[in-house]
Amino acid sequence: MIKRVLSYGHELIRHAIQPGESVVDATCGNGNDTVMLSQATGPTGQVYAFDIQSQAIAQTKKKLEKDKISNVTLIHDGHEHADNYLPKELVGKLAGAIFNLGYLPGSDKQVITKPTHTITAIDKLIHYLKPEGIIVCVVYYGHEGGNDEKDALLDHLSNYDQKYFQVLQYGFVNQKNNPPFILAIEKKQTSQK
Repeated sequence: MIKRVLSYGHELIRHAIQPGESVVDATCGNGNDTVMLSQATGPTGQVYAFDIQSQAIAQTKKKLEKDKISNVTLIHDGHEHADNYLPKELVGKLAGAIFNLGYLPGSDKQVITKPTHTITAIDKLIHYLKPEGIIVCVVYYGHEGGNDEKDALLDHLSNYDQKYFQVLQYGFVNQKNNPPFILAIEKKQTSQK
């Protein structure tokens, strides 16, 4: 059966993660992806969860406390600054990262992910990825500024060297109202990028 977009994104990233590894939730939002990543890495793993909105950090913290999760570091900053927080010894060892692009549901719809920030974050995280590590971007673009980010990402990622990366686009073409889709980047081997 065909999987829904978010379910398939979770399946992709879970497949890349081994217990005890480190991962990034680049947009922790309401904490759902953070919890999923925490469960996938297990108690000896580490999740670095970023968000620029204090509301998202607070909501995620509340969810983590409720579920008694202790392997998450919450970072109130943009994902484009990930390299300021990730340990240097993680270079080439990060299992994966997930992005939910757009805006935080239930919050100010003017606060959105930005194409330059997202691309910067992806390019930095690629450097940290292990071989066969994966970055999953769930692209929501049915809002003002969303098409700009979508187009910039598609353009940028289509130029990733296929010798080093596989870039997948997954989504439904017969759904109305700008259905979200996935862009997934898998690192095939060590690269110079």
